[in-house]
Amino acid sequence: MTTSVLRLAATAKKAAFTASERTNERRIAIARRSYRRSALPDDAPRLLADAYRQGVRRLRYTAAVALAAAGGGAATRRSVTEWYPGLRKPGWTPPSRAFGPVWTVLYAQMAYSAHRVATSPDPRRRRALALWWLQLGLNAAWTPIFFGARRTGAGAVVICTLLPAVTATAAASERVDRRAGLLFAPYLVWSTYAAALNLEIWRLNR
Repeated sequence: MTTSVLRLAATAKKAAFTASERTNERRIAIARRSYRRSALPDDAPRLLADAYRQGVRRLRYTAAVALAAAGGGAATRRSVTEWYPGLRKPGWTPPSRAFGPVWTVLYAQMAYSAHRVATSPDPRRRRALALWWLQLGLNAAWTPIFFGARRTGAGAVVICTLLPAVTATAAASERVDRRAGLLFAPYLVWSTYAAALNLEIWRLNR
């Protein structure tokens, strides 16, 4: 009787040990599958490099417009208070305090437009971005010439050159991304207005 009980106890212990082993094996298998799912894919370095390039591309256009805005602010600081108020201007001249908020919005739209174009797979994006850099360069040049050097005539030449560059950029961007092109519409309207104002100031003060 005692021997039978011992055998049953041993059998039960062995069965329990076997069940525990199987449970552990299942847990290990589940853990391995979970690890495989959470592990980085084979192309992780490429994906990370692409994400890095996109981030740099996005910051590049934002930094460019911020630099243009900062340069414009530095060039206008003295002239806006000392020189510009004394010029003869047409009656439809906006108040000086309006320029800062308007250009802030326009620069933000400009940067976002470039970002949309740059992240598009359309091969025509290269031409659109080349035009974008051209118009930004002309934009950045106008303020130091008009306000910094106080050359209204030379400023008129620059801003009249800027207009077709902005138009071409808007058209090229629209072919790549419709919204990117539309983002240039307010900028084109304001630039046309600014060009007319520049020409009239030059005419009244020559």
